Amino acid sequence: MPTITTRPSTVLQETLLLALDLGNTTWKLAFRVGGPAQRPRIRTTPARDLPTLQREIAAAKRRFGLAADSSVISCFEAGRDGFWLHRALVAMGVTSLVVDSCSIERSARGRQPKSDRLDTTALLEKLGRHVDGERKVWSVVHVPSVADEDRRHLHRELTTLTWERTRFVNRIRGLLALHGVVLERRGLPRHLPADLRTWDGTALPPEVTARVQREWRRLVFLRREVLALLRERRARLAANDPADPTLPIVRKLMALRAIGEVSAWIYATEFFAWRQFRNRRQVGAAAGLCSTMRESGDRHQEQGISKAGNRYLRALAIELAWSWLRRQPQSALSQWYQRRYASGGGRLRRIGIVALARKLLIALWRYLETDQLPTGAMLKS
Repeated sequence: MPTITTRPSTVLQETLLLALDLGNTTWKLAFRVGGPAQRPRIRTTPARDLPTLQREIAAAKRRFGLAADSSVISCFEAGRDGFWLHRALVAMGVTSLVVDSCSIERSARGRQPKSDRLDTTALLEKLGRHVDGERKVWSVVHVPSVADEDRRHLHRELTTLTWERTRFVNRIRGLLALHGVVLERRGLPRHLPADLRTWDGTALPPEVTARVQREWRRLVFLRREVLALLRERRARLAANDPADPTLPIVRKLMALRAIGEVSAWIYATEFFAWRQFRNRRQVGAAAGLCSTMRESGDRHQEQGISKAGNRYLRALAIELAWSWLRRQPQSALSQWYQRRYASGGGRLRRIGIVALARKLLIALWRYLETDQLPTGAMLKS
């Protein structure tokens, strides 16, 4: 049974609850005061129309007999609109909750009716339970500041361009492979060879040649953009801006063997520079590296990691765990992995590397918080 804390009944009676279902063209608003027995007030407004939203909040207070300065608690699901609406609601004096969509409890029955009105009403009902003290209704997203959110764009753009560069390389290699042309080098050379011939020594067809040249020009542009972003990141590291809280964390992480510029930068900007963790469980959960167990009667089934956290950091944590084994073989974490997983098959080693990634992430958090090196770890000379 969910845990319910006792609160005065006046909390819900004196607070206006607002649930928002955000669409691209319209927003659905649901208002309520008091318990779930009261019929909600449903309104539809144009999307991103804040003056209309303020007028609807004022009208809802008059409708339910609340004072003009009474408190308002709102909620909406995290999505493509990001956090700007949360900041706008806070500026209006509204207590805003951004809810993780994956954490909202759902009925296990199939073929459930669905509409914007039903979704908004269900969200409003869960908001009432949350305000009334019920736990585990959902998970509230930790909203970063504008500056913290803005610092992520450099490495996220770099990651996107790197993926696009790989797609262009694979597309060019695929076009050439259709005619028996194979470029032996890993990736592609710096310049497109002028003497490409098909399997029988004849010239490539003109349409294929034209398309390869166009794809090559796009690839050259992406290469140039990637290099520009790399230079910008290194310039920021060298600038030593005292107003940037990520730089001390990046340098502290880079002092450890096995951690380079890319890993330290993403760990700082995505995770450690703006999140405040109270314990190791929060660290593992925020990265989506916690195990999930399904228990029913005598059946106990391990379902793997939750993957509910930051995907940029989770992928990097796995790569860093492999690097840690190579560069920090004398550390306690590496020796623990060798004793427990190294002698097993490929599947067991892959399971072990995820466990090592979680342990290493927690060890790095403790290192940044307390200056205590992971046991047996070495600093760079």
